[in-house]
Amino acid sequence: MIKNDDRQYDEYSCRVNKISSRFIRGVLIIAGTFFVGLGVLGIFLPLLPTTPFLLLAAAFYARSSKRFYNWLLGNKWFGRYIKNYREGKGVPFKAKILSISLLWLTIMFSTVFIVDNLFVRIILILIAIGVSIHIISIRTMK
Repeated sequence: MIKNDDRQYDEYSCRVNKISSRFIRGVLIIAGTFFVGLGVLGIFLPLLPTTPFLLLAAAFYARSSKRFYNWLLGNKWFGRYIKNYREGKGVPFKAKILSISLLWLTIMFSTVFIVDNLFVRIILILIAIGVSIHIISIRTMK
């Protein structure tokens, strides 16, 4: 018997727990990396929100890898998003204006020049309204 975390485990239980936790850690790291990728895309594509994806990535990294978590929080581009949001500081006014402007610019371009279906145009405009309301509702950083 091996004592681990104040519980008794036989050798087989320890081996199974180690393998499954290693597997779960790997899945969490992959999921975190996936959400960092979506967050990066969200910087350039207005329909994808950056901050929620980075927050998800931070949550997955926090449970799986201290190294990845510290990298994300210390990253010069992404770290500020997460730290400001977690501390309740909000988003800079300039970032809100830029986000909403790019959002509407790309949505209007898409609805006028790319999308022919009226139903899809309406959905795109509704998404833009929803995202704009969300961005406006986030606290503005001073």
